[in-house]
Amino acid sequence: MARPVRRAGAFAGVGTLALAVPLLDEAAAAPFAAIAAIAAFTLHDGPVFDLFARPGEHREQRLYGLIGFTLAATGLVLLSAVSAMDAWIPVGTIVLVAYGNLGVQLARQETGDPVTRVVGFTVVGGLACAVAGAAALAVDGRAVEPMVAELAFLGASGGLLGALLRTYLFETDDAYVMLTVGLWLWLLSTLTTDATLVWVGGALAVSAALGYASYALETASITGMLTGVTMALVTIVLGGIGWFVVLISFFGIGGLATKFRYDEKLERGIAEDDAGARSTANVLANGGVGFVALLAYAATTAAGLGHPSLPAVVVPSLPFLFAFLGGFATAMGDTLSSEVGGVFDGVRLITTLQRVEPGTDGGITWQGEVAGLAGAGFVALLSFALFEPVGATEAGIVLLAGFVGMTADSLLGATVEGGWLGNEAVNSLATLSGAVFAAVAAVALGFA
Repeated sequence: MARPVRRAGAFAGVGTLALAVPLLDEAAAAPFAAIAAIAAFTLHDGPVFDLFARPGEHREQRLYGLIGFTLAATGLVLLSAVSAMDAWIPVGTIVLVAYGNLGVQLARQETGDPVTRVVGFTVVGGLACAVAGAAALAVDGRAVEPMVAELAFLGASGGLLGALLRTYLFETDDAYVMLTVGLWLWLLSTLTTDATLVWVGGALAVSAALGYASYALETASITGMLTGVTMALVTIVLGGIGWFVVLISFFGIGGLATKFRYDEKLERGIAEDDAGARSTANVLANGGVGFVALLAYAATTAAGLGHPSLPAVVVPSLPFLFAFLGGFATAMGDTLSSEVGGVFDGVRLITTLQRVEPGTDGGITWQGEVAGLAGAGFVALLSFALFEPVGATEAGIVLLAGFVGMTADSLLGATVEGGWLGNEAVNSLATLSGAVFAAVAAVALGFA
């Protein structure tokens, strides 16, 4: 057995100690704290040190990876004890990270393909999370069957987020991965609907298939693929088909628009980097606001899910639906405006209408404006067709929100982009402006 696999197996063994949480409550943090103390103050060489040591730790004779892993586990267990976090969440999270890392090493032993390693973490870690969560519920004397779909959803969501974080962080950064995934699962556990296991499985299959297709077609990088699959899975389960169709329409059409006459845009110096493959930053800049609106919508409709810790304040949910639609109308409109308009001459700066070079921040063309309005209009049509609260007038609000947002993007590009703000920040602010406009307009006109 290769050394990295043995080391990952040893970490998995330590992570399995989390199964004691339902029996010991906060006292289950003691074994992890003890291991952290031993690793920090007494374990500097020998066979046990060699078993847990990662590359580079021999030189400094300090098991930073093991220390970080066990301290993060200690923190999660204690957080669960003093908060409303369900006890199975730290169990599932700790096991997810430990076994997910083992899955990566097993995959790495077979192939150097980065996608295979991502799949190794997601599948092994996600399954381990769901199984450990079920075991924790059973030990706690709670019925497991009603929670199977939720466990599957949270395991998959946690595995995807963990795999995404793993692509950006070092192997010794388990603490950051564990704490982030734990908080993510805690949030989702308060929002989960009564989706069935078949629905969750179908959502995961569809999201994964479309995500891999985006990677294979080079419209998304590995990190962009993971981010998109995570957003798609959560959107289907918490929102439904209509929300998912809007989301995936943007990613699909936006990705194809990026490839539109790409060689010509490359010659002009205005093409997206990495052959147009969307990264996590790009996905979040365009879809992050809409995704947050989805989570907020789910939070306002989460009453009755058995979470007494939720505040009794009643918040209307429809404004968040319009924020979601307005955000994605902006993202679609802005993407088509820039990707289609960028191949035409006659670019004018939006603030002065003076002619500028193609690719100038804040530059617009009439062709790009028409394409952008068509993109926003497409989202408005989807809204009208897929959402019962959206009639013809409400769809008009979505269209107008897209126009407002793409115009805000151009104004920000002409004034602050390249100095105060980067492209992703400008895109985020533009989608936020479209989302806020749609929500405020819907409320002001009595539609939400």
